[in-house]
Amino acid sequence: MKTVSISGILVTLVLVFFAGSCYSQSTRDLKINEILVLNDSNYVDDYGRHSSWIEVFNSAYNTVDIGGSYLTNDPANPTKYYIPKGDPITKIAPRNYLVFFADNLPTRGILHLNFDLEESNYLALFEGNGKTMIDAIKFTSQKSDVSFGRLTDGNHQWGFLEKTTPLANNYTGVIESPGEKFVEMDPYGGGMAVIAMSVVFAALILLYVVFKNTKRLYSINFRTLFAGRKKVADVIIPAEAEITGEVNAAIAMAIHLYMHQLHDHEETVLTIKKVARTYSPWSSKIYGLRNMPR
Repeated sequence: MKTVSISGILVTLVLVFFAGSCYSQSTRDLKINEILVLNDSNYVDDYGRHSSWIEVFNSAYNTVDIGGSYLTNDPANPTKYYIPKGDPITKIAPRNYLVFFADNLPTRGILHLNFDLEESNYLALFEGNGKTMIDAIKFTSQKSDVSFGRLTDGNHQWGFLEKTTPLANNYTGVIESPGEKFVEMDPYGGGMAVIAMSVVFAALILLYVVFKNTKRLYSINFRTLFAGRKKVADVIIPAEAEITGEVNAAIAMAIHLYMHQLHDHEETVLTIKKVARTYSPWSSKIYGLRNMPR
């Protein structure tokens, strides 16, 4: 029977986690979220000037760096404005925004583009290779101080927004939380009770199956281990072989010598040391006699 290695499972989970993280940090999660072409008395830039602006939204739940990408208003020139790398300002936090100013004044900073939205009705965001399009939008004639954007952040539906919302959620209406929506669907809590009990019983069943299979797996492993040991023992000392008294004596002597460390370093050599005394307790008494016995 094949067993599943726990270390293999952990390695697989780590690889899946890092693969998912690499994908989730891709610039493909970036969306052109809102634009304002005719800015007469609306949002101002860091120089106090009313310029056309573009809002980019990070739809991922982790930080994405837009640095190295391109913004353009010309379909024939996808690499018109290069967004520099290595600046903290280009890192967009999870579910957050970054505003670029299309004022044709790139010397004023990274967020100031080298084109104006009034020059065309096209806007696109390209990856660093200058070929892969991340997002694009074609817009018609615009209204003064009225932004054009996605009706909800990251959604595919576009339209004129009731309020300009640079660096903020495009939807400005009342947002119901998931809990409030569930209360409307289940005002008395019966559905919640059923769901909670179902989750508890499902978890108990899952734990029972896991522990039962784990116990069976360990019992199989121990049986295999002891079976292997029995085979080794049978090879060394067959059960049907008769052990003579001489063999038992040799084994006992070897164990005795080993316990008293009377052996050489070689594994196959046993050494018996002979104890020799210079005198005998019995014969030494004659040296203490002064007179010879009669």
